Amino acid sequence: MNNLQNDLNMAKELALRVRERGGRVWMVGGCVRDELMGREIKDIDVEVHGVSASVLEEILDSLGERMAIGESFGIYALKGCGMDIAMPRKEQLRGRGHKDFDVFTDPDLGEKEAARRRDFTVNAMMRDVLTGELCDPFKGQRDLKRRILRHVDDRTFPEDPLRVLRAAQFAARFEFHLAKETVELCKRMPLDALSKERVEGELKKALLQSQHPSIFFRVLRDMEQLGFWFPEIEALIGVPQNPRFHTEGDVWNHTMLVLDAAVKYREQAENPFGFMLSALTHDLGKITATEYETGKFHAYGHETIGLPMAEAFLRRISNEKELIDYVLNLTALHMKPTTIVVSGASLKTSNHMFDDSVDPEGLIYLSMADGQGTRSPYPYVSSEENLRARLAVYRETMAQPYVMGRDLIEAGLEPGPDFSDFLDLAHKLRLAGIPKDEALKQVLAEARKSRRKKGNG
Repeated sequence: MNNLQNDLNMAKELALRVRERGGRVWMVGGCVRDELMGREIKDIDVEVHGVSASVLEEILDSLGERMAIGESFGIYALKGCGMDIAMPRKEQLRGRGHKDFDVFTDPDLGEKEAARRRDFTVNAMMRDVLTGELCDPFKGQRDLKRRILRHVDDRTFPEDPLRVLRAAQFAARFEFHLAKETVELCKRMPLDALSKERVEGELKKALLQSQHPSIFFRVLRDMEQLGFWFPEIEALIGVPQNPRFHTEGDVWNHTMLVLDAAVKYREQAENPFGFMLSALTHDLGKITATEYETGKFHAYGHETIGLPMAEAFLRRISNEKELIDYVLNLTALHMKPTTIVVSGASLKTSNHMFDDSVDPEGLIYLSMADGQGTRSPYPYVSSEENLRARLAVYRETMAQPYVMGRDLIEAGLEPGPDFSDFLDLAHKLRLAGIPKDEALKQVLAEARKSRRKKGNG
């Protein structure tokens, strides 16, 4: 029996015992929405109405080992069961942060008032665990059919600023349109009290669970809410490109197209989230590097000029060093694959490129998404076959025996402050495909020459 079926069975047993005590159990939130959309349900949450906290605790104790995961908020769980079990509650804002709420449980609150604290109408539906009856006090099913994301309540919705990002994230994941009144309400909600962890969480869902993650940023742009957390992305708007190769328009449009093109490759990258962030940041350098000369726009060196902007953006949303390093690495290298193929550069050159990359395959994918993220009159010609052949050569090269530190010592070279320089030379010879024996001779000759020179000096 899978975990979901186990939770469903437990929910039914809970509902039977609650009904015996005069109450009712509803499935709530995303599981109801996903079922109506025909999407796979991965977990369920239930809300228990009509019985006191003490009665609910007594029932839960009869079913297994009760766990109070948020007892003061009326939220429980059972050991070995994945569903949250909550009581109806109201929330009252007492600050500006995402968690700055006082929570009041009320078993007799009623379905409509309990649903009022939900964010969107499509998330405010409930289904009776035993009878299957749908409770839809805010017409969420109608909005679901129309693919509209609409807030539940003008008063309660603005109390949680994270809902602005959730709106954009849901719009991207489900490809919904936002109701005009919801857009207008979101425009007036300040986002400065949010934590970076919460922002990163919503961004991660949008980038990893959407087929068109550009919707996330387009919705935030419609809400006029890019500026606080995503100013570098907002700055791409209006930055011109050479229309000969970019008929899609400005760098903003190009970046959104690249982001959507990257979706087909994200699961193949070593770090899917980092890969999608690389697609987002790859052209930030064009903000300052773009110039107009001899009748056309160019942005020479934008791949490195943009690194400080990319780093500022990444540090604003994340504390994960490995993630930041990954994104900066792919951003810095993203132009090289195309340049190498177009110029017919040597295998030694592509070996160096792949060696510099934290994710050689991810770098190829980013280059491909970049090429597909245009509306050029010239047909896109994939360089994947060429790059994969070069990558195979690189991997074959790196699999061959090579000069290591112990080889130099066994050959009589004393360790010293310059020892790392000789290892660097050995690595360059390795990338050039020089066999180990020949490379060892060259490194030893250079080391002796260098040390004689320093000795004479």
